[in-house]
Parts: sequence; C-alpha cells; structure tokens
Amino acid sequence: MKSTIIMMCGCCGSGKSTFSKKKEKEEGYIRLSIDEMVWEKYGRHGIDYPVEKYREILDNTDKELRKKLSELIIQGNNIVIDSSFWKKSTRESYRNFIEQVGVEEGIVKEIQLIYLKADYETLKNRLKIRNQSINANSPFEITNEILDHHFNGFQEPLNENEIIILQN
Repeated sequence: MKSTIIMMCGCCGSGKSTFSKKKEKEEGYIRLSIDEMVWEKYGRHGIDYPVEKYREILDNTDKELRKKLSELIIQGNNIVIDSSFWKKSTRESYRNFIEQVGVEEGIVKEIQLIYLKADYETLKNRLKIRNQSINANSPFEITNEILDHHFNGFQEPLNENEIIILQN
C-alpha cells in the first residue's frame, strides 16, 4: 500500500489540529503532532522547562518526529503532520525528506500541503477561546504579541501545490 502524507499549514488557531484529528478519526491517518511530542517528553512550556529552552526542545523534537515519520512511511501508513509549517524552507525540507524516504522507493503515493487560511480577526477570536485551556495541542497562551509575530512572519504557500481551505 502506498502512503499519502499530509502536511498541515497555517497560523496558530487556524484549525490544523482539529482538521488533523478528523483525518485520524474518520480516515485512519496516523497523526504526528510536534506540540504533543513536546508536551509528552518535556512537559508544559514555562513550567516544566524554561521558556528560553523552547527552540532547542523544538529542534530536538523535530528530529524525533522525522525519525517516526520515516518509520511510518516505510510501513506504508497514511500520515498527517500536525505542525504550522509557517516557513517555506521548513515545508521544502520536509517535502524533500519525505521524497527521499518514500517517493523514490515508490512507497509514497502523494504529498499534500493543506493550508488552512484564516484572517487575523478569525485567528484572534479562536485563540481567545483556545487560550482558556492549556493542553498538549495548545501548550501555552498565544498572546496578541505572539499572534502578531506569527501572522506577520507567516510565509504563505504560493505555487507549492497547496490545497487552500478558507477558515472563518
């Protein structure tokens, strides 16, 4: 069986985890969430580990996620990667990694980039609700400053064979 790999893409609050969980539940995809992996191994941001360690922890977790992804591809699983992929270079790096692991060997049928596009006000309203519950998929409060940074720094996919799903 050949795998389909979905790379989720969008700002915080755009609905990536909700979409990914639906794929997992309804279509049997294996969901890999970098936020859940960080939560399980390191705990809560700013409580179980210092905030200044977050980048290092994220980088280490990314390596673990790629290892797990590689194993799942080789086994022929359909996979949804629940991450923001907010930088084009990260999307390209993952696409190249997936192609090296699976496409060249004929294991991967397709790689999809699903971009959940939301305007600033939609994200702000969703995050106001999400911030009321800190959990593995929402490991710390997304302040307006963090949202501004992510929204303004987000590199929107363009000509990357993306599938755009508008959020409102």
